[in-house]
Amino acid sequence: MKLIVIALLIGVLGGTVAALCGVGGGIIMVPAFVYFLGMEHKLAVATSMAVIAPTAAVSIFNYTADKLVQWNVFIPTAIGAVIAAYFISDKMKEFSNATLSRTFAVILILVGISMLFKKA
Repeated sequence: MKLIVIALLIGVLGGTVAALCGVGGGIIMVPAFVYFLGMEHKLAVATSMAVIAPTAAVSIFNYTADKLVQWNVFIPTAIGAVIAAYFISDKMKEFSNATLSRTFAVILILVGISMLFKKA
């Protein structure tokens, strides 16, 4: 039961951040799965990616209703993302959990710094 409650709370927080920031929730879910549920990084990434599908579907539905999706950008971006995800998700299995955690952390730091100092 405790696992379900923690996972539900992680989902609520991840879904909130995903809907507000467009980051898919993985920015919250991956570290939370690792630290609060004791998952290995690879399992956390794969589980987060599985959660993103229904989260994205609901968000697309709501954003489309409000005419917020730019489909001319969506289509080529989605094609590129799907191709990359196919190859990289398979390649990810070759990396250690420590390497994946460090890579994730560096990317978060670099993106965070970039956004912090970007002029609005």
